[in-house]
Amino acid sequence: MEPATLPPTTLSPTTRPPTTLRGQAKENRRRALLSSAAALFAVDGFNRVSLEDLGAAAGVSGPAVYRHFAGKQAVLGALLLSVSQELLDGGRRVVAASDGAGVALHRLVEFHVDFALSNPDVIRVQDQDFSNLADEDQAEVRTLQRNYVELWVEVLAGLLPGTDDAELRMRAHATFGLINSTPHSVRSHGRRIAVKRARPLLQSMALAALMAPAVPAPPG
Repeated sequence: MEPATLPPTTLSPTTRPPTTLRGQAKENRRRALLSSAAALFAVDGFNRVSLEDLGAAAGVSGPAVYRHFAGKQAVLGALLLSVSQELLDGGRRVVAASDGAGVALHRLVEFHVDFALSNPDVIRVQDQDFSNLADEDQAEVRTLQRNYVELWVEVLAGLLPGTDDAELRMRAHATFGLINSTPHSVRSHGRRIAVKRARPLLQSMALAALMAPAVPAPPG
């Protein structure tokens, strides 16, 4: 089974590629700004990073950031919205290309693990700075994420027939928590665990969590 791959996290699949050299250069700068924002926000937090910091990291002046985004909050919104959209679109492609629920679940796990291992900074930003999004961006990110969860629920329903949707959602959310702990779990006393070791372990743990039998309460 070929592992699922994730598109770059700085350009939504719904965005049409630029058709001119000038347009390509502008898009490249936008990507650089989002990549720099992910790294800076992850380490220092949204509130401690200035537009000047963002610009310097991407090789432009602070005021030049306004050519691409309305402000720092808009940068955060573009970062988390694009990632949420890509997860949903990528997950849909994985399911559409899979033959049966069992294959789909394995490939969804591979897809999400690859995302987590490739984007630890984005996961940190989502965890610590979601509340700094504009209200409308918060609502849109939540909608995209709910739709992503429901994609997993539909696949799980084919493997666990008769299971309540609420339980299937709990299984999906718990598994996301396990996989998305990657920014912390791949480090041990400041040393990184090799991706080639972390990937199969995360995948097997995630599949076990998704399909774990419910343990009955002890008698008495």
